[in-house]
Amino acid sequence: MSITTVIFDFGGVITASPFEAFNRLEAERGLPRDFVRRVNAANPDDNAWARFERAEIDAAAFDALFAEEARALGHELEGEAVLAVIAGAVRPDMVKALDTLKARDFRIACITNNVPGGKGVTGAGMTRSEKAANEVAAIMARFEHVIESSKAGVRKPDPAIYLMMCEQLGVEPRECVYLDDLGINCKPAALLGMHAIKVTSGEQALADLSAALGFALP
Repeated sequence: MSITTVIFDFGGVITASPFEAFNRLEAERGLPRDFVRRVNAANPDDNAWARFERAEIDAAAFDALFAEEARALGHELEGEAVLAVIAGAVRPDMVKALDTLKARDFRIACITNNVPGGKGVTGAGMTRSEKAANEVAAIMARFEHVIESSKAGVRKPDPAIYLMMCEQLGVEPRECVYLDDLGINCKPAALLGMHAIKVTSGEQALADLSAALGFALP
């Protein structure tokens, strides 16, 4: 079956990786590199981050619970500081690629693990300003369908969220390419039959997507 649909993660794919921002925060605070990732990797299905992405707790609770988890690993870091840096810069070539795909009649969609809050604009739960929220909203408007973990109550890598998207679009997984910057999120997509692309940079993502589709992007 030929590819008809391209499904994107948002943070780390359409925007620069939030891990870059985490590393800058860690350096500023004198914390070990990748400390935020260590906190989020501990008890990954039920920690503060996972619960916030499923909208089971609010920002104030996340702030306190994340701080507790960081303290348990030997360092002081409040959740609010993490949220303050998480929105990455938009990759213009990725946005151009979305427009190229639409012009070629591919269906495009987005599955994003995000958190409640921000400016209340769809897809912009992690943005910290009105300008950034509007920029994200303009990008999100390009997608035929968007699934946000904070609204769906389920988050990647749960296979249910990928099947939810396929059902919404009326497509089979094997018709889809899926792009994500986390291998743990690519694995279930691949197991379902999607062509999964792990994103390490904008350039690499576009090269791999071009190869999968048989034409150059953006």
